[in-house]
Amino acid sequence: MKSLLTRRRSDEADQHGREDQQDWDIDSQPDHVGGWSTGAQANTSTVLRWTAWSLLLLGPLLAGAALLSAPTGTTAPAPPAAAAPSAAGSQGSAGFASLFVDAYLRAGEGDQDELAAYYPAASDIRLEGEPDQRTGKELTVVRLRQTDPGIWSVTVAARVTETPRPSASPADTPSAGASQEAGPGERLRYFQVPVATATTKGVGGYVALSMPAEVAAPPRIEAPELLYGPPRPAVPSDPRTQAVTEFLSAYLTARSGDIDRYLAPGTRITPIVPAPYKGIAVDHLSVEGEQGNEATTSVPADGTRQRLLVHLRATGVDEVRRPLAYALTLTARAGRWEIAELDGAPAPAPPTAPPASASPTS
Repeated sequence: MKSLLTRRRSDEADQHGREDQQDWDIDSQPDHVGGWSTGAQANTSTVLRWTAWSLLLLGPLLAGAALLSAPTGTTAPAPPAAAAPSAAGSQGSAGFASLFVDAYLRAGEGDQDELAAYYPAASDIRLEGEPDQRTGKELTVVRLRQTDPGIWSVTVAARVTETPRPSASPADTPSAGASQEAGPGERLRYFQVPVATATTKGVGGYVALSMPAEVAAPPRIEAPELLYGPPRPAVPSDPRTQAVTEFLSAYLTARSGDIDRYLAPGTRITPIVPAPYKGIAVDHLSVEGEQGNEATTSVPADGTRQRLLVHLRATGVDEVRRPLAYALTLTARAGRWEIAELDGAPAPAPPTAPPASASPTS
């Protein structure tokens, strides 16, 4: 019995010894963190710490070396210049003012909200009369000027028709002398609108600064002198008459075949399609540098250029002949005149030099 107890105690002691040995073996193994041993982690931390201190200390030294080694002519890039104010808002201001004037002419009692879409303060303005008693047509911008940055003054012309009130007397209606070449019951009137412009998120915006102001018609100026001579009859024997007649027939009536045959090399002019006229008749030519009516039947040397103002009548589908005028530049080639350019406008005469003042005599 005693030996049995002794053997059991010996077995328990051996078991406790193996457990103690197992715990020691586990504790004696190195720790692992994220695949890195604690020893390796400590070494890495040390390396990183020294690397950070090295970069911190060497940074100013490297910057100074780079500054000293830069070429003397090198300068730092200048900051981008601020964009200059654009006048692109002029076209939008013109259209905005035309719409405002159209709504203003039609407005009557209760139309404040329609005008407030252009001029916000219009919601508090008193309006009288029935809507659409006064209407405008052929609204056209005749003057556009910038008064301040972002502010445009737009003058709009309109043919205004007013419906007279039933109780209106003849004295209240516009007189014929004030019609300014307008049709019956119409008056050509002018309205000035101040428009502010701004760009919001890349999109242009507009607003009127006040209600329209009715103003006088713009003054009519004296036409400048042109470089062409006086109109002379378009003689059929004149090679220039033949050239412009054939070209304008192809351009306006499409009856003379391919228009390119009348054009100088390199010139591109597209005829009107569909053709608006049935036929043309050239009446007069105003020729650059010619003051007389001498007949011309020859063509000068190749490369000679000459500008003309052509006066003609074109016959429409209604058999009515209507006057037209074209400024053309001709060039001579191979014994005939060709069209070098369809000018956008008649050319003005060159300015004349002021007469030289007489020198004082001794």
